[in-house]
Amino acid sequence: MTSAENIAQVALEIGAIQINAREPFTWASGYKMPIYNDNRLLLGNAEHRALIAKGFQDLLKKCAAEVEVIAGTATAGIPHATTLADLLQIPLVYVRSTAKSHGMGNKIEGILKQNQRVLVIEDLVSTGASAINAVAAVREAGGIVEHCCSIFSYGFPEATEKFKSISCQIHSILIFSELLQVAQSTQNLPQNDIETLRSWQEAPFKWAENKGL
Repeated sequence: MTSAENIAQVALEIGAIQINAREPFTWASGYKMPIYNDNRLLLGNAEHRALIAKGFQDLLKKCAAEVEVIAGTATAGIPHATTLADLLQIPLVYVRSTAKSHGMGNKIEGILKQNQRVLVIEDLVSTGASAINAVAAVREAGGIVEHCCSIFSYGFPEATEKFKSISCQIHSILIFSELLQVAQSTQNLPQNDIETLRSWQEAPFKWAENKGL
């Protein structure tokens, strides 16, 4: 079983990823969506954390990325960035969503030297806004960022285009199509729900309105 399949199965079992096409979830944005992801639930088990770190390590090998520093996005990306940095035995920093309003006014916490190659770790990519904000912050601080990794990505076209526009490659351990395959085989997700989720992915922010929800 691949890292993606393992993570998908674990996430579905513990409720870190939930699917309900009939009774949608309300996201923080206010939009109603047929899927919800809370990767913080994966923090409670050391084996799950290790599985995610190994998944990130496999992604790095696959894309042959040269990395000198791991940068976690605050707050959800920090624990997984820490586990990966420990596994690779390289430095760790983290990126605030906004600069501190006191002290040194840092947005990057930790030691980052000019021209170091940095891998940004995000837990989830939806529109990609927070990860792209982190990439920009690291670049402004003098780091070189060509790759960003997440545990899971919804695979929205909007996010793909955003990462292309800033010349940063986005890699996810688990992608949406793999999640659907695992959900169908292990959770007995009906084919109708699979089709609903695929149509949602194509136009996620219009989905509820088109459904009259």
